[in-house]
Amino acid sequence: MIRSTRRRFLRGLGGASLALPWMPSIAMAGQSDNVPMRMAHFYVPIGVVRRGFFPGEANDVIPEGNLGNVMKSLGKQSPFASDEPLDQLTPTLEPLAAFKHKINLITGMDRTFQQGTDVHAQCASCYLSSAVPYTVEGTAWPLDRTLDHLVADGIGTETPFATLEFSCNSHRDNKESIYFDNISWYGTGHLAPSIRDPRKMYHRLFSTQEIDRYRDVTNLVLEDARDLKMHLGYEDRHKFAEYFDSIRAIETQMDRLEKMKSQLSRVQLDEPPEAYLPRGEYIRLMGDLMVVSLQTGLTNVATFMVGPERWDTPFKFESLFDKPRSHHQMSHNQTKMIDDLLKVDRFHMEQYVYLMEKMDSIEQADGSTLLDNTLFTYGSGLGDGSTHQYNDLPIVVAGGGKRVASGRHINMPEGTPLANLWLTQARLLGIQMPRFADSTGTVDGLMAERS
Repeated sequence: MIRSTRRRFLRGLGGASLALPWMPSIAMAGQSDNVPMRMAHFYVPIGVVRRGFFPGEANDVIPEGNLGNVMKSLGKQSPFASDEPLDQLTPTLEPLAAFKHKINLITGMDRTFQQGTDVHAQCASCYLSSAVPYTVEGTAWPLDRTLDHLVADGIGTETPFATLEFSCNSHRDNKESIYFDNISWYGTGHLAPSIRDPRKMYHRLFSTQEIDRYRDVTNLVLEDARDLKMHLGYEDRHKFAEYFDSIRAIETQMDRLEKMKSQLSRVQLDEPPEAYLPRGEYIRLMGDLMVVSLQTGLTNVATFMVGPERWDTPFKFESLFDKPRSHHQMSHNQTKMIDDLLKVDRFHMEQYVYLMEKMDSIEQADGSTLLDNTLFTYGSGLGDGSTHQYNDLPIVVAGGGKRVASGRHINMPEGTPLANLWLTQARLLGIQMPRFADSTGTVDGLMAERS
């Protein structure tokens, strides 16, 4: 294999030029048309400028300042027509034009806020759990096991990584708690930590030395655990069993990686640089790593945070502004910065489209694309960063192939729980949950009619 240059790595990791035919999931392509389904979530912090994103709101009122926990839109909600085709795209959605036939814009989805914790932290950490407020005991957060892990229980049991968590928070400081920078949770109080550093993610995916280190540590822990079990009383054994099972899960993961070890050793891709990367390049590099992990069968489930919530350390959006800007602070000064905020929203949408293009260029065994076999969702836990509204969230669902009826604007009745969408996605992926969190049903019209 020709050694890739850094430029080629940044440009094409996971793309058609690096099809990686040696990976087991791709090596089986000639033997079977049974292509696995995947799920990926692209999370955007701070909400969006509504007049740039939502059809019909172009002339609505601009929020003035930080309005605190208003939790609702200013003025009347736009009366969207349900099941409307995506003929005209708003300025923020315009980058999606080439994929109108493979996406759905979904509006009207709400989440309920639980008083007592920060609005930004809650909108991020609880985005994929949608737990009913005040029902989770022992915590101020309505935070339960998130959708990605529930789905991975069904479609992530055969991959080396059940889930992978990506974050594009390039800051070195830790201004906020873990609730602002993670959307993936094993359960209440049990974080599935996102990885911010492209080099760390690269080593986790491709470094055989990393596999060896994990194997050595795991073997020692299991040896100690077996010895400890002999000295436990009856009451402690149940708790120990849970611990032991979690360690064995790591061992199982290492077994799967060990089987791929000889193939992984053939990957001659340059490591991501330690030096500073421009904002867009940083996001796309992390995205390339996510796409290749889905393509090669390292995982079927991924979450991707394009940035953290309420982290007032500024980013330097090189292609947009001359000086670093704080996305959060800008969102609370929309009367003066609305045009700049619209640029940030469009910039984030362009990164989402970049990843869609990557996925759609990768052909699968049955002639479909990786995007056709992935539910790839753009979304935010806030409908607007200034009002802090939890209603009418900005959601785009891409991919899904023939399983999804695409190309439409689906407007749900006001007050429809976001959990309805998560329940629908689980069922599209073959996970038969009777309900999810505060769901009241599924999203009508999203699932394609089956003959």
